[in-house]
Amino acid sequence: MSDIPEDANAGCPGTGSAGAGKASGCAGCPNQGACATGQGPPPDADVPKIQDRFSRIKHKILILSGKGGVGKSTLTSNLARALASDPTKQVAILDVDICGPSQPRMMGVEDEEVHNSADGWTPVGIQPNLTLMSIAFLLGDKNDAVIWRGARKNGMIKQFLKDVDWGEVDYLLIDTPPGTSDEHISLVQFLLQAGTLDGALIVSTPQEVSLLDVRKEVSFCIKTKVPILGVVENMARFVCPHCSHTTLLFPTSTGGAEQMCVDSNLELLAQLSLEPSLAKALDNGEDFFETNPDSEMVKAFLSLAEKVKAKLN
Repeated sequence: MSDIPEDANAGCPGTGSAGAGKASGCAGCPNQGACATGQGPPPDADVPKIQDRFSRIKHKILILSGKGGVGKSTLTSNLARALASDPTKQVAILDVDICGPSQPRMMGVEDEEVHNSADGWTPVGIQPNLTLMSIAFLLGDKNDAVIWRGARKNGMIKQFLKDVDWGEVDYLLIDTPPGTSDEHISLVQFLLQAGTLDGALIVSTPQEVSLLDVRKEVSFCIKTKVPILGVVENMARFVCPHCSHTTLLFPTSTGGAEQMCVDSNLELLAQLSLEPSLAKALDNGEDFFETNPDSEMVKAFLSLAEKVKAKLN
């Protein structure tokens, strides 16, 4: 991956590229002179701090999708609960959807606050072996809009990475916004520089309108050298709770995520149903695993968790 400094212009070609310091996008960049000489900007002094924080986290997984509304946050919260169903494992969620954080609501801790100490920010506890950090905990009003440009978003993400005191963690799931923009570039840049990223789960829904953007996310991972652990197709079907009739909610005109995985040589890890009772539980901040332990959705997430663990071992 060609490194892109945090304070670089939007059109930065990367410090390792042939056009570094010379491309049109470099005009006015504070690093232009250093890049043009081949020296590049000085190393980021915060990368060692990120390395130190993440040295106690065994596995770090990005939850990605180029498309909004496909269920990344739903997947993140329920995969976290599935992983945390093993009481010997410590699980954490980092919600970096700066403009639309959903995890506090879904996990039932919307009214909690983050405590700051000499060791850094303490994430909010959900259960004894599951914690959460989100910008939502730092807002004065949950309805406040976060109107930030890229540089401030990048600064907040860096602060999440270097200042949160996670402690010993087995699995950290990082819930991201849709797209391939500032948040994603910053996350990948910082984590890869710190040498501390296991890979990404890609989330999609079956229709081509979704897959058009998801393919861009796959391309992003390939270009930035982020390993893709697999693909999850969400809302693949609806099973009627009364008659058990299965309905395909979205057209699979191009073969859905299954065909995309064949074309891209990726593994389809799961095809999850749309479950209204799960959506209601998340909206109310309830633990669906506790209230519906024998449901097909809980079984599906537990199965997915086992596949993810196998990928990481």
